[in-house]
Amino acid sequence: MDNFKTLKEDFIISTDKVKLDITVIHNYLSKESYWAKNIPLHVVAKSIEGSICFGIYKKQNEKIQTGFARVITDKATFGYLADVFILPEYRGHGLSKWLIHEIMNHPELQDFRRWLLATKDAHGLYTRFGFKQIDNPERFMRFSTFDQYPEI
Repeated sequence: MDNFKTLKEDFIISTDKVKLDITVIHNYLSKESYWAKNIPLHVVAKSIEGSICFGIYKKQNEKIQTGFARVITDKATFGYLADVFILPEYRGHGLSKWLIHEIMNHPELQDFRRWLLATKDAHGLYTRFGFKQIDNPERFMRFSTFDQYPEI
């Protein structure tokens, strides 16, 4: 599918990976996020390559990235929503709600059997879009080699 683009007020959401500002994404994930603290730049770059990515940009200057999210998916049965963030100075404009709405309605991400995500503090946002706590957590397992990236 061609790159997806949608407009709202002063912002644009695009799936064009060429537009992504990897410096902005890496800085937020490695320094500000609780889930990817200290993540190396090369890991961020590789994660972007293997995902459908959504960047939010200022409409008057699409080089100014204000938010990001990515979906890890087989495009048929399953999607994992990851690395969702809006930069602090752009919060309060409904951008996270708009971003999740556009992701959940993206043509390539329809009719999945299951979506998953992990969040510590944004349950209210995701429940608006049908996400709920796992009914049978005993069915799910995980394998982790570490919980946090080591400090650089």
